[in-house]
Amino acid sequence: MDLLIIVQLLVVLLALYVGSRYGSLALGAISGIGLAILVFGFQMKPGTPPTDVIYIIVAAVTCAGMLQASGGMDWMIQLAEKLLRKNPGSITFLAPLCTFFLTVMVGTGHVVYTLMPIICDIALKKGIRPERPCGVASVASQLGITCSPIAAAVASFVVISSANGFEVSNLQVIAITIPATLCGLIAASALSYQRGLDLEKDPKFQARCANPETYRYMYGNTATLLDVEVSREAKRSVYIFLVALGIIVLFSICQIAGCDIRPTFPTGQLGADGTPILKPLSMSIIIQIVMIAAAAFMIILAKAQPKRAVAGAVWQSGMVAVVAIYGIAWLADTFFSNYMEEMKAGLGGIVAEYPWAIAFAFFAVSMLINSQGAVVVSMLPLAYSLGIPGPVLLGVFPSVYGYFFLPNYPSDIATVNFDRSGTTKIGKYLLNHSFMMPGLVSVAVATVVAYGLAMIFF
Repeated sequence: MDLLIIVQLLVVLLALYVGSRYGSLALGAISGIGLAILVFGFQMKPGTPPTDVIYIIVAAVTCAGMLQASGGMDWMIQLAEKLLRKNPGSITFLAPLCTFFLTVMVGTGHVVYTLMPIICDIALKKGIRPERPCGVASVASQLGITCSPIAAAVASFVVISSANGFEVSNLQVIAITIPATLCGLIAASALSYQRGLDLEKDPKFQARCANPETYRYMYGNTATLLDVEVSREAKRSVYIFLVALGIIVLFSICQIAGCDIRPTFPTGQLGADGTPILKPLSMSIIIQIVMIAAAAFMIILAKAQPKRAVAGAVWQSGMVAVVAIYGIAWLADTFFSNYMEEMKAGLGGIVAEYPWAIAFAFFAVSMLINSQGAVVVSMLPLAYSLGIPGPVLLGVFPSVYGYFFLPNYPSDIATVNFDRSGTTKIGKYLLNHSFMMPGLVSVAVATVVAYGLAMIFF
């Protein structure tokens, strides 16, 4: 690797690093500075922005935002709270399952902000160290992204894989990632069950209890949504959302079963017999149509207010993800597309012998850019160009979640703040934080299990 490539790579890494320090929209915007330097400064040919993936995110986030605006998301969280309060002793196992499936349903991990204070409250009032369920529940909310049929990461994997000859549907992807990720979460929950000192034996917690003001802060209030009245419109929005998900799954099932019901359209080419060649509508387009139509039905039938949707956390975080993926993926594609031959020469031998080793690259990039969708869009084309088979890439798919490693992600920071007991924390040495162990265990186990399942079924 000559000096010029190293300098240009440093430009890419510096843009990602600076963007991650500022967070939010800055991650995508500052990537634009790196892109400008590569194109205008080094005269590199610009890559291709991931427009197909962005369209899917916009449609899915609009639908999820309307679900939140109509109150449907509060109802879903209320149901999760009822389950947790009925079984407080099992909260270390049940809390991550609740946050995981909420993310699977909605396609974003940012839906857990309302549920996390409830998890902390239930654990504290039960005398369970809140760090135990909170750490793994925060990790679970992000692990669910690779298991959601409408998440950006899954949609990106399907679109890019199809373009590279590996025909796989959203349903086939989550059929691998859901059981694998559940294995990872169960392992992390089991290791978290007796994690840290019990509250009555923790001198730091007992010192907090000795302070009357701090004691009232910890035990004086109850975080709950059980007293929130759920309207018929809110429930109706959830039913609309579930029907939309069911339609997407139905298209995938029929495609897998060989009775494809997707509409077909002429490609403009003729077959050997002179008849037009027809091509079925892609699943990415189907997801966009179904999601945007579901959002419209929520406005009409569930009285979802668009202004409330735009002001909601789900829609705002989704739009931030759009900008991040747009900037990061375009920057990465510009660099990789200009040095594809060099990449093949440098990494070809390693991935030819150990193709699963690409998981470490996915994980490392995720630590920098805090977006699983952006990792897929920026790294998956490179992985395919290196000759790594699609089933292998599907097997290591859970490894695109690595941004728990540096505790600067919003859901992790929020969880620390929600835990009034002070047991969920970022350590003195930065890396000794409450999310490290459950993150490493769940991702490692999920990746190993997913790899095994992919090798068996593909």
